[in-house]
Amino acid sequence: MPSALPLGDPAPPDGLLPAQALEGAPGRAFGLYVHIPFCAVRCGYCDFNTYTATELGGGASQDAYAGTAIAEVDFAAAVLQRSGVPARPLSTVFFGGGTPTLLPAADLARILTAAIAAWGLEPGAEVTTEANPDSVTPESLQLLADAGFTRVSFGMQSAVPHVLKVLDRTHTPSRVPQAVQWAREAGLAVSLDLIYGTPGESLADWRHSLETALSYGPDHISAYALIVEEGTKLAAQIRRGEVPGIDDDDHAAKYELADELMSAGGLSWYEVSNWSRTPEQACRHNLAYWRGDDWWGIGPGAHSHVGGVRWWNVKHPTAYANRLGSGLSPAAGRETLDSETRNVERVMLAARLNSGLEIASLGGLGDTGRHAVAGLIADGLVDPVAAFRGNLVLTLKGRLLADAVVRRILPD
Repeated sequence: MPSALPLGDPAPPDGLLPAQALEGAPGRAFGLYVHIPFCAVRCGYCDFNTYTATELGGGASQDAYAGTAIAEVDFAAAVLQRSGVPARPLSTVFFGGGTPTLLPAADLARILTAAIAAWGLEPGAEVTTEANPDSVTPESLQLLADAGFTRVSFGMQSAVPHVLKVLDRTHTPSRVPQAVQWAREAGLAVSLDLIYGTPGESLADWRHSLETALSYGPDHISAYALIVEEGTKLAAQIRRGEVPGIDDDDHAAKYELADELMSAGGLSWYEVSNWSRTPEQACRHNLAYWRGDDWWGIGPGAHSHVGGVRWWNVKHPTAYANRLGSGLSPAAGRETLDSETRNVERVMLAARLNSGLEIASLGGLGDTGRHAVAGLIADGLVDPVAAFRGNLVLTLKGRLLADAVVRRILPD
C-alpha cells in the first residue's frame, strides 16, 4: 500500500498561506510538480501513491484526470495571488507518478498549457515527464515536445530480464533503446533511471545494466539503491524467504561500480544518486528541491513548499477530485518550518550535492559542524582541497556514508 502522509497541522479550506511564505520569495525559483497517480501494474517494490485504472472511477478516472489537475492549477494560482506571493514564471515543471505517459499526450499537454497560462514559463525552462519505455510512441513523444516538454526520464531500472521480473516491470530491455531513439528524434533530452540491489542481481548483472544504459548515450542517469518499504509485495516476499534480503555491502560495491563506469562514460555526479553529461544537463527540478526553492505539487498526495511552509494533498484520487470540485483546498495538512528546522534541512540536502555546503554556514548550528570537518577529512569522507576553500564536498567514500556525515555535522 502507498506510504502514509506525514502528521501536521490542519490545512485551511481556502489554502491561503501565512506571511512567512512571502519572505524572500522574489529570490527563489518557482517550479511545478504534477503527480499522475496511474500505473498499468503496481511494481512489487513501490510504495508511491499510485493506482491501477481498475481501482478508480468517477472524477478520479484517467479520462477525467487532466481536468481535475487543471482545476488545481487554477486554484493554486488564485491562492498564491490572494496570499500576496509575488508572481514568478515557472523555472521547472516535472510530471511524475505513477506513469504520466499512461495519460494521452494531449492530456499532459493540456495540463502544461494551463500551467503556462497561469504563471508563464521562464526562457529555457526545463519541462520533464517520467515515462515507462512501453508507454510511449514516436507520435506521443513528438506531441509532448511540440507542447513544450524538453526532457523525458525513462524508468529503465535494469537491462537484465530476471531483475526486471523481480521488480514487476512490464517492459522488455529491447524497448529502451527504441524509446530513447524516438525521444531523440522528437528533440527531447533523455534521462534513464536505474535501480541497484534488487534481490538476485549479481554484480555482473549490474555492470551489464550500467554498460547498456551508457551505450544509449543519455544526457543524465539516476541510480538508486533499492529500498524495501514495509507493506510492499517485495517486503512480504523477503519476509517469507522467497527472495534474498538487501545487503549493504552489495549496495556499496554497486554504487562504486556505478560511479566508476559513469565517470568513464563521460557523466559526472552532481548529487549522490545522480550523474549528468554536463552541469547544464543536471535535473534542475530536483536541484530546486535540494536547494530549498518553492514549488507547488499538483495531484493526490503531492507535496508543496513555499517559503518554509510545506503542505500535502489528500491521497486518494476520488477525495482529491471531490475537494477541488467543491472549491476547497485538496491539502490534508501542512507545517510551517522554524528557522532551526530549515537550517538543518538545508545542511542535509546541500551536503549531498557536488557544489557542497559552505563550512562557514555551519556556524548557525553551533560549533559541532565546524569542529567535525577535520575528523571527516581524516576519515576520508570529505574532500580536503574543497574544505580548504571553505566547502564541504563528499568524497566517493563520503557519498556511501552521506547520512552518517550529516549526523556528525549536526548538533545532537
